[in-house]
Formats: sequence, structure tokens, C-alpha cells
Amino acid sequence: MNAVTRRVVIGTAAVSMALSLAACGKAGDNGSGDSGGGDGKTIGLLLPENKTTRYETFDRPIMEAKIKALCADCEVKYNNAAQDTETQKKQFDALVTQGVKVIILDSVDYKATKSWVQQAEKKGVKVVAYDRLAEGPISAYVSYDNEKIGRLQGEALVKSLGDKAKDANVVMINGSPTDPNAPLFKKGAHSVIDSAVKKVVYEQDIPDWSPDEANKKMGAAIDSLGKTGFQGVYSANDGMAGGIITALNKQGVKVPVGGQDAELAGLQRILKGDQAFTIYKQIKPEAETTAEIAVKLLKGEKIDDLVPVKVTSLTGEFKDIPAKLYDAQVVTKENIGSTIIADNVYKAADICTAEYKAACEAAGIK
Repeated sequence: MNAVTRRVVIGTAAVSMALSLAACGKAGDNGSGDSGGGDGKTIGLLLPENKTTRYETFDRPIMEAKIKALCADCEVKYNNAAQDTETQKKQFDALVTQGVKVIILDSVDYKATKSWVQQAEKKGVKVVAYDRLAEGPISAYVSYDNEKIGRLQGEALVKSLGDKAKDANVVMINGSPTDPNAPLFKKGAHSVIDSAVKKVVYEQDIPDWSPDEANKKMGAAIDSLGKTGFQGVYSANDGMAGGIITALNKQGVKVPVGGQDAELAGLQRILKGDQAFTIYKQIKPEAETTAEIAVKLLKGEKIDDLVPVKVTSLTGEFKDIPAKLYDAQVVTKENIGSTIIADNVYKAADICTAEYKAACEAAGIK
């Protein structure tokens, strides 16, 4: 999970009240104004940030396409909060004010959403938590088994350390404290790493999943521990792994570093040998299931078959939230071809640019 252009699309919509109240129909613009038009034809989509490349490259277009396929006249009102909680609150409140009845929410700060979702529920608005479990009376939640992903990360790091794992010291660079998935990744990783290595000698949570901040913390770890004071680095995602590896390279330190999200740059680092592994989460089924749930909720249809499990919010306050949790898998140099390329996430040509051509050929990717 890059330079960020912070942008919030803000606009207004005026939709005639004479329009049919059917579930699918013509809706207003894609802005976040406060005019009317909530007549049961619009789905709100709020994503948290664009530092992680997946959101704009995959999640948004996949969901928008699936919603259109299921309901040709449905409208999607999209906004990205650029990692700002107050901006996301304004976006959310604007959708409710407009009368939008279903909102897909990938929260910037899960704790902040409780009052938003409660107020929305009072107005008959259904909220689908996407990727991150928001607090509040959520109608459905679609994500991954995030503690299991942490375990996969831990197992992959231990495997990359090989027979030296028992004597290895490890640095852990965790995700953003405001992301409810981050403590689950961390918990899962610790459940493996703590008993398999000598010691976790340095650990930091990184606000906003910032690669720059991860780079700084890795530099601080090297200064504190010395170049030989650790033998491996756990990075909660690929974006931060990039910052970490830059810091390591600057100091001439070569140790296994893992990540998550199967970002293009991460895959290229894996082929080059700078990064040991990533975690591949199939975004398409997650995004398409969320779109299907949203359309069904908009039409007043049952979603039971799409959300087979129940989960509890991180605070424990909200229980029995209908959910669908997908699995993930570890990706290394050996299986990029049979996973990422086979699933058309990226083509070989995308990954194997001139700089990585030799590495791709060595890995059997053409």
C-alpha cells in the first residue's frame, strides 16, 4: 500500500423531486454539496487516502464498474479524504444531507465514525464498511481476515530469515494507529514473530502509513541499533517498505524486508532482491462484493448470502455485524507470475520495465 495530490471534489446537485423513487434511476453529480436529490438512486463512495496506490487504481474503478453493471442508472458519488478525518466527515455528512441512502465508507479514523454512522442510521442511511471496519451500527462489512494477514506476514519474514531466525533481532514498522486493520496486522505478526525470533528490538506505529515517516524511523533504528543490530524488518505495507529499504540502502544494510498490498513498486523491489515478499489481497472480489451489497441495500433486498459471518467492532460496542472476509497469500519472486500476472493485476510489461527486465527474465517472467 508516492507524491500525493490532495484533492477533494466538492460540488452540488439538484435533482427533481418528480423523479421516480425506484432503486435505480438518474442521479445528480459526483460532488458533495448540500442540495437535495436523495431519491434512492445514488450510492456514496468514500475512500480514505491516495498514498496507497490501490485505492484510485483498483478499488474505485472496480466498484464503480460493478455498480453500473448491476444498476445501469445508479449514480456513484465519490470522494477521497486524502487522509484527513475532518474532510471525510464533511463528505459523509454531505451525502446524508443530500439524501443518499447507501454509503460505502473506508474510514480514515475508525473511532471517529461512530457518531456519523449513528446519525445516518436515524435518517435511514445504510453504511457499508469497506476494507476497514468503522465504528457504529454498520449494515455490512467487507474486508480480509486481517489478523491472518499479519500471521502470513510474520511467517513469511521468519521464512526469509531461514535457519538464522532463532538468533535474529527484528525491527517492526507498523501501520497507522487510526486504521482499525493496523492493530490486527500487528497482532497477527506478533503471534508468529515473538516466538520465532530472538527479539523485537525496535517497533513503531506510523501515522497515515507514511513512507517518508517509515524512512525516518528506519534511519533512527539503524542509528540506535547499529548496522548489525537487527537481521530483518517487518513492514506493514509496501509503501512503507519502500521508505524503509531506501533508508537501509543508504546505510549499506541488507536484510529481509516484507510488505503488503502487492504494489507495482513492491513487486519490482521483490524481483530486484530488495524486498523479500508482499501480501497479495485480491481486490476485485472484495470491491465487487461491496458493490453488490450496496446495490441490494439500495433496492431493499436481502444481503444474507453475501455476508456469511458476524464480526464485532474493535471497541467491542457493536456486535453481530454481517461480514464477508477474504483470504490473502504471500507473494515472492517465485510466484509473481502465477498470482499477480495470472490474475491480470499487472501485466508482465507493467512490471518488467527496462530496469527490471533482467530480474524478470531470471524469475521466468516474460
